[in-house]
Amino acid sequence: MMPLYDEVSLKCSELTTKRYSTSFSLGIFFLDKKLRAHIYSIYGFVRFADEIVDTFHDKDKPALLAKFKEDTYAAIRDGISLNPILHSFQRVVNTFHIRKEWIDRFLESMEMDLEKKEYSEEKYKTYILGSAEVVGLMCLHVFTDGNDAEFDRLKPYAMKLGSAFQKINFLRDVKADSEGLGRTYFPGIDLSHFTAAEKALIEADIQKDFDAGLEGIRMLPRSSRRGVYLAYYYYLRLFRKIRKMPPERILHERVRIPNIQKLYFMIKSNLKHQLNLI
Repeated sequence: MMPLYDEVSLKCSELTTKRYSTSFSLGIFFLDKKLRAHIYSIYGFVRFADEIVDTFHDKDKPALLAKFKEDTYAAIRDGISLNPILHSFQRVVNTFHIRKEWIDRFLESMEMDLEKKEYSEEKYKTYILGSAEVVGLMCLHVFTDGNDAEFDRLKPYAMKLGSAFQKINFLRDVKADSEGLGRTYFPGIDLSHFTAAEKALIEADIQKDFDAGLEGIRMLPRSSRRGVYLAYYYYLRLFRKIRKMPPERILHERVRIPNIQKLYFMIKSNLKHQLNLI
């Protein structure tokens, strides 16, 4: 038993979540208390991997990601890691028997980000599966806590919600991804001639994912429904803000939601949940 080290590791994952994402931090806060540590641990793992491919430009990113991948599997196998983020993550994986194929898929998507590229329709779907949909499945596996029937029932909805979140991130970050990282995720789109019609098609696809995601949220256990709905509500407001903007504007600025508005969304979504209006 090493309760102090477990606690310190979890605090590292919690701090990582809070420093990198206000919106997800708020969503996790509104989960049942027994779930928060596990979701912090998943987010910390995902965030660190993403940070390698998106930020460490003056480092050997392929080598760093390969080492991170090696250390991840060693932590899961050994039940311990001196990297507190990985130690926290392995505890969730081993406690809830998170499937290795999901971790494989996620890390494969991170490897795809090591190269500057444009995505085909097939690669686009593969990337979203690994970078977002399987992360939703990891969280859902925690939410359903061993109830395989409930997990299987909610699985397609969790995948759609993760997909919606990721596609909105693509739209929000299109300038940074294309100019700073040399990536164009949306297949068949020439950003130098990005039209309103093309933007509308992308938004229609996101709306379908959102609709399915909300249907799934309504079926979640109460222990997780309120927190997931808050994350959904924030992304919905972000999406609506993006929809109002012409394509040339999102190519030149990153869309943001001020913290005061996030606080308002938190209060409103919580009220809607309490009144069973979601």
